[in-house]
Amino acid sequence: MRTSPELRRKLISVAAVSAALLTAAPASVAVAQESAPRPAAVPAAQTEAAPGIQAERLIVGYKSGATEAKSNKAAAADAASKAEKTGEDIDFQRRLGTGAALVELGTNPTRASVADVVAQYKADPQVAYVVPDRLNKSTAVTPNDTEYGKQWDLFESTAGMNVPGAWDTTTGSGVTVAVIDTGYVAHSDLAANIVGGYDFISDTAVSVDGNGRDSNPADPGDWYNDNECGQGIPASTSSWHGTHVAGTIAAATNNGKGVAGIAYGAKISPVRVLGKCGGYDSDIIDAITWASGGTVSGVPANTNVAKVINMSLGGGGACSTATQSAINGAVNRGTSVVVAAGNENQNVSNASPANCNNVIAVAATNRAGSRASYSNYGSLVDIAAPGGETRTSTANGILSTLNSGTKTPSSENYAYYQGTSMATPHVAGLAALMKSANSALTPAQIESAIKANARALPGTCSGGCGAGLADAAKTVQAVKGGTSTGTTFSSSTAVAIPDNGAAIESPISVTGRSGNAPSALQVGVDITHTYRGDLVIDLVAPDGSAYRLKSAASDSADNVNTTYTVNASGETANGTWKLRVQDTAAQDTGTLNGWKLTF
Repeated sequence: MRTSPELRRKLISVAAVSAALLTAAPASVAVAQESAPRPAAVPAAQTEAAPGIQAERLIVGYKSGATEAKSNKAAAADAASKAEKTGEDIDFQRRLGTGAALVELGTNPTRASVADVVAQYKADPQVAYVVPDRLNKSTAVTPNDTEYGKQWDLFESTAGMNVPGAWDTTTGSGVTVAVIDTGYVAHSDLAANIVGGYDFISDTAVSVDGNGRDSNPADPGDWYNDNECGQGIPASTSSWHGTHVAGTIAAATNNGKGVAGIAYGAKISPVRVLGKCGGYDSDIIDAITWASGGTVSGVPANTNVAKVINMSLGGGGACSTATQSAINGAVNRGTSVVVAAGNENQNVSNASPANCNNVIAVAATNRAGSRASYSNYGSLVDIAAPGGETRTSTANGILSTLNSGTKTPSSENYAYYQGTSMATPHVAGLAALMKSANSALTPAQIESAIKANARALPGTCSGGCGAGLADAAKTVQAVKGGTSTGTTFSSSTAVAIPDNGAAIESPISVTGRSGNAPSALQVGVDITHTYRGDLVIDLVAPDGSAYRLKSAASDSADNVNTTYTVNASGETANGTWKLRVQDTAAQDTGTLNGWKLTF
């Protein structure tokens, strides 16, 4: 095992993962056994007008020719007539949209009295049906997973992320989340949601699985001895970090065992980049590119392209140009990149890749809703989410899937960890829920909606924790069913984009608007190009202000056909807007086929 200063400098140390990003305090939880089947969330429908039903209100449908079908006065008189015959209180309340009448019975009616009233309506030849006005419950019921009660981070009112309320709308189906981490160790509470991934560790000293890159992202363990990863760094057992992260996002749910995942209908693609002593930037860059559908030389095409990437990893220093290029490429391909802010209790500006552009940087909160003592902070943090804090109680950490092996895999279990590594998959899971609820959402729209629908931290945050505590239910509700179309201005004039040449511009004249442009101005772009990584794209406002939509990147895919979201609220809406496109490298050309602005 090499321990040269160069290796120590280039590696993102596992000590940083376990102490700075993980800060784990594991406490194993026995593997839960299958429990009895869960009762139905809403009782099965009672037989219409069955004897002995319990109800306080009835819905009465009259035949189309009946006077009561159209006249509220007649329906009220009919209710009074039946009250006189049965000796029960029966009051007409209102007409439903279907034309049926809603009648209310007296206080605490007995089953027998309800049966009498139902019988009177059934005997009336003008009545088509009479059914109880049943009380329905939200389908966001408590899952039957045996350890769910310990997942305060999902449901507690103080500092939970309000996840159950989002499950009424979506569970994340149709979305793949790439967990770029230590890989995956088999776990029965997660296996159903695992799809193909890849092992990107090229250095065998780091991979410890006996080979370099291959299609098997299994986690063999990332343990190390004293001083093996640098002088003064103490020994560590295997973390199974990627499996813990993956469980928070998409552990199987309502399966009578273990924990619940935030986006339990989504799939997890494990992408291995961290091994003994950490992982190289170069492997992480390739992993970001491949996971989002880009091309990596020598690696087969990804058949499980992720719309969300989770990176619960990091190191010190500025965001490198190389890493930024990979992130830009992923976002341009439509993949949201969610990154841990880091656990050094310092400004996130010193933690990469959380300080890169085009990422959703996540700080960690504790069970009281305050910034966790270890969490990084600052103006580059976008959002906060539960990361746990185990100083006073292990149960105040984040419970998820794990393995009991101290070095190599052993039996599956569950454990509490704390860290921004744990906060990040909460937001990645939310992004998956959003993308499932509205597949048209762009990464910029996902980030914007998460921030716009966050709630104020219940506790405190010195230094800055972004927009607040992420709220899953509110955010999913805000984005479901698509976005409003608004008013669209477009240009269909094709403009050639010269190879490695001067920028071209295409104008659109906007008229008839009042005030400023919106904070979520939609910019639709249609470009044919044989190497879109060469392109730089800007939106130019009427006053000449430029908004960068796309930077140059190592992205060899063809074409740009996407919609960007721009906060143009500081610009006057009316005037000539321009799309500026420049090819910044040699050998490939393209055409701007058209573009549009939607206000």
